[in-house]
Amino acid sequence: MSSERTYHHGDLRRAVLGAALDVIGAEGPDALSLRDLARRAGVSHAAPAHHFKDRTGLLTAVAAEGYTLFADALTDAPDLRERGVAYVRFATGHPAHFQVMFRPELHRADDPELLAAKERATEALRAGVSGLSDADRGDDARLAGIAAWSLAHGFATLLLSGNLTDALGDRTPEDAFRTLAGLVFARRSGDTGD
Repeated sequence: MSSERTYHHGDLRRAVLGAALDVIGAEGPDALSLRDLARRAGVSHAAPAHHFKDRTGLLTAVAAEGYTLFADALTDAPDLRERGVAYVRFATGHPAHFQVMFRPELHRADDPELLAAKERATEALRAGVSGLSDADRGDDARLAGIAAWSLAHGFATLLLSGNLTDALGDRTPEDAFRTLAGLVFARRSGDTGD
């Protein structure tokens, strides 16, 4: 997205969200300022407050949008391994959303739009775990879900921070993740995911 954006066509909310995603992607969420976003969107410094009230409201909107996109990405995946791949693809395709979504101190935890989007994403993750065999899921489906989430989130975070560049070698992140998921969730059946 371009940081040289001008506001027109009456979509101030989208223009400010777009500018916010640009800033977050380049400098992180702590660099956000409504005044700077208004300048980037080409509107008065008070205009963003009409849609978001304050910085926390804006970050809440970013997180809600992120969880909605995230749920869409997860829902299309046929099984847990591919949901993990979708998780990694989402993180790399939407790094600004990803940075905000998992930092609850940045947004309003009681926002109805955010809560609905988070619940939908959570259900999509749980559906992937419910598709595991009893041997792979073990006695505690909740812990299996935490293991799957930890694997996908940890891998995505390491990937985004540049810590896996050398470790992946010639493998794509998706192929590497598929192998890792096979190592964790199919060990009981002897499948290593390769």
